[in-house]
Amino acid sequence: MNQLKRSFFTAQELKPTGWLKRQLEIQAAGLAGNLDKVWPDVRDSRWIGGDKEGWERVPYWLDGFIPLAWLLDNEDMKARATRYVDAILERQQPDGWLCPCSDEERTHYDMWALILIGKVLAVYGDCTGDPRIETALYKAFRQYYLYINCITLNQWGAARWFECLIPIFWLYERRPEKWLLTLALKLRCQGMDYEALFEHWPNQEPDDNWSFLNHVVNMAMCIKASGLFALAGGGDPDAFAEMAWQTLMRDHGMACGHFTGDECLAGTSPIRGSELCSVAEAMYSYEWLAALTGFEKWGDRLEMTAFNALPAAISPDMWSHQYDQLTNQPQCTRFPDKEHPFGTNGPESHLFGLEPNFGCCTANFGQAWPKLALSALMRTQEGIAVTAIAPVKVEAIINGKKVSCELRTNYPFEDGYQVVVCAEEPVRFALDLRIPGFAQNAQVDGAAAEPGKSFRIERLWEGSTEVTVTLSFQAEYVSRPSGLFCVRRGPLVYSLPVKEQWNRIEYVRDDVERKYPYCDYELLPLTPWNYGFVGGELTFHQGTVGDCPFSPEGAPVWIETSLAQVDWQMKNGLCEELPRSKAPISAPETLRLIPYGCTNLRMTELPILER
Repeated sequence: MNQLKRSFFTAQELKPTGWLKRQLEIQAAGLAGNLDKVWPDVRDSRWIGGDKEGWERVPYWLDGFIPLAWLLDNEDMKARATRYVDAILERQQPDGWLCPCSDEERTHYDMWALILIGKVLAVYGDCTGDPRIETALYKAFRQYYLYINCITLNQWGAARWFECLIPIFWLYERRPEKWLLTLALKLRCQGMDYEALFEHWPNQEPDDNWSFLNHVVNMAMCIKASGLFALAGGGDPDAFAEMAWQTLMRDHGMACGHFTGDECLAGTSPIRGSELCSVAEAMYSYEWLAALTGFEKWGDRLEMTAFNALPAAISPDMWSHQYDQLTNQPQCTRFPDKEHPFGTNGPESHLFGLEPNFGCCTANFGQAWPKLALSALMRTQEGIAVTAIAPVKVEAIINGKKVSCELRTNYPFEDGYQVVVCAEEPVRFALDLRIPGFAQNAQVDGAAAEPGKSFRIERLWEGSTEVTVTLSFQAEYVSRPSGLFCVRRGPLVYSLPVKEQWNRIEYVRDDVERKYPYCDYELLPLTPWNYGFVGGELTFHQGTVGDCPFSPEGAPVWIETSLAQVDWQMKNGLCEELPRSKAPISAPETLRLIPYGCTNLRMTELPILER
């Protein structure tokens, strides 16, 4: 089996610090940290002996809840996670079958659930070292190896076959038996062929006919498919991923660095949505591609998605989320049934709530921040690499010696970072420092560094050593396919925030209660939103990072520029795609743009006005 260029530290070795730790604490106190208390599909799931959903929702939730618990070293959360894992393992059948269904249901049970729970158990094994995990996965995959001889992959399992390679390879590292690689090959042969899809790409335009092959979450996941299989089958781990990403961004790219899909790929309009699950899964793909290839561009793409699209779709207190986020979103109220912009999603998909549209995002969005933390620093064959810039600290054994490596920063809210390396005994290793590709220039301890490349320091480390990386970013107008423009500086896209009124909605539907703080909300605008750029200077300002940086009130950085109102209409809570004129209808005003990820209501793509 081929080796990773970089590998992940575990939550036993790595801990968040600074603003990232605070963001994880907000998540733990919010919806993702409490689903087992309030949401029947997790609280009363068939996975633990209940009578509610017994497929993807508990595994989705655990996939984020487990690393969150161990990253924060929260004993209550650890105990709750262990209770679920215990219940799952206790219900494993003698032949290895792991999923909660009867023998009669096996032939039509969608095995996506096994793939997911395999990933979850591998994460739990990394966090705890529990010896039961290796045995349980060995039995489950041995049974699966025989199962798919007669019952081939179908449905979501066929669409997401490559995700199973992650726990298969985890197990292979511990039990390097040939049949595991054969299982990987069987999955590749029976699963959907995404290389063929992108080579003969049929999805240049939005198609509102639902399909596995234009489903945005499948697209976000499949970017890493060939890269993962290259570990077992050989080949270039980057070529397909780069082609897929470029294609998706060309035909469906958003200003925030992600791509649309509501629920299927939706083009480049700023009033088409993108599903939150796709954001979380795109991040996970980029994290794996950074590990598989070692290329810094995947760190760029990870940061753009993590610092813009992820927080924008989740309320600042993380008790509610959107199913679909819109780039230009000046209001979030329920659309009339027949008059909404979404392809195959419902008219309330952009509300903030417990489970707007489908509950998959309710269960799944919790993986994004913890896995970003676990990807900030990675192990290389030669030492340690900064993969995504965020405040974390690793304590690990490097070349036989105990080393700590701390990444100190308020990035993306400041322009640079420090790495502090402490070695109890002298030890030689390489430290690879990430220089983002969107920097104009950069320096490492005063020496010039090339943007888009890693800067390697290979030396004998002893005692405590601090390395300073200084980055230079420039605010700029970026043209969009619609003929509009957005403002970007470094990893952050900036939006005009629209002050909002939150209207609480409490009700019961299908025996699921929405009750504060896990209720639904409609958001109404309290300030004008119909602006265009006058086209003047973009003046950057930096404040302090507080307890809730991803919020309108807590935005630590902002850009001031001149804007004027234009004739731009709204119908049924949706702004038109374009203003009716680029002629200003008001005097210019100096207004503040804040990071896209800090907004709830916003206008991001605006015209540059006629003078």
